[in-house]
Amino acid sequence: MNDRELIINLSVLMKRPTGVSTYAMNLLPELKALSPTLLVSEPIQTYNCYQIPTGLTPEKGAIGHLKRLTWTQLQLGRIYHKLKGKLLFSPIPEAPLGTGCRFAVMVHDLIPLRFPEKKSPLWPYFRYYVPQVLAQATQIICNSQATAKDITDFYQIPLDKIMPVPLAYDSNNFKFLDLPTGNYFLYVGRSAPYKNLPRLIAAFARIKEKDYQLWLAGTPDRRYTPPIRAQVEELGLTDKVKFLDYVPYNKLPVLMNRAIALVFPSLWEGFGIPVLEAMACGTPVITSNISSLPEITGDAAILVDPYNVGEITAAMETIVRDAGVRSDLSRASLARASQFSWTKTGLATRKLLSQLMDNC
Repeated sequence: MNDRELIINLSVLMKRPTGVSTYAMNLLPELKALSPTLLVSEPIQTYNCYQIPTGLTPEKGAIGHLKRLTWTQLQLGRIYHKLKGKLLFSPIPEAPLGTGCRFAVMVHDLIPLRFPEKKSPLWPYFRYYVPQVLAQATQIICNSQATAKDITDFYQIPLDKIMPVPLAYDSNNFKFLDLPTGNYFLYVGRSAPYKNLPRLIAAFARIKEKDYQLWLAGTPDRRYTPPIRAQVEELGLTDKVKFLDYVPYNKLPVLMNRAIALVFPSLWEGFGIPVLEAMACGTPVITSNISSLPEITGDAAILVDPYNVGEITAAMETIVRDAGVRSDLSRASLARASQFSWTKTGLATRKLLSQLMDNC
């Protein structure tokens, strides 16, 4: 135990890492210098760990979320005081309320408020619980200027309490491989409505060049995938649109390197890691001109209005017809992606958390 005790709440950590878990695990190497105590269900070697219950993660569905929130409110505060904590850091916007804990939290996006879904438990979570957490937080970290603005717009939190720290990508996995380009456009991600797949498919259907395919990589969702498949059938594109299901992490770089372009016309993103991963592979990117996406791409992508099917089509046709544009975008993508790293993300986070502990 040290006199600057940082406690990191990793109750949300999953065995099969996705966004939040990836973020948290990539921060740890830089945060290790602060000698943190990790709250984990399974020990992580070389770190000081405090064991917490299992079954608190999204892998357990709604039950996992409910158990974690209950544990957070009833047990986490006690653990904090037992360990003589100076600061609690959570990679999601969760913390014990009204317990006298000093805490900093990470907000990745407010998508459930921008695109509310009927009967989804995420809406009341973001509408009633998250604002209380943010109001009591000592510091809020987020992943983009767009998310910072959302926090102020939806919750009226002052900007001086919010620190945007951009995310990054795994440079050991996502890199230029100098492979022959295939005849497919690629989308990587979920099929939720805000991901805008119906407009992407409609745009692809209008392309005049018929020798190309659209590959959709992502775990099927029984709520959203069937209507998308039905749209593909109605447009007569069953031999052109390929549903890849979940693609293993180590196979994504080849898939991205060989794509003629990544098309990612999301209606909103807190950050948008697939865009950065594709750029790190030197793959041309077509993405939205709103939310955080222009912050990631700079001038290294074709930016389109995601609500305008014609713009998406025109961008895809430009990619197909103009080898010069593809080459320019590839070079620009590699240069832009090199500006992001988990080391930078971790160091910026460590500096902020260290300052917060010094100010106890």
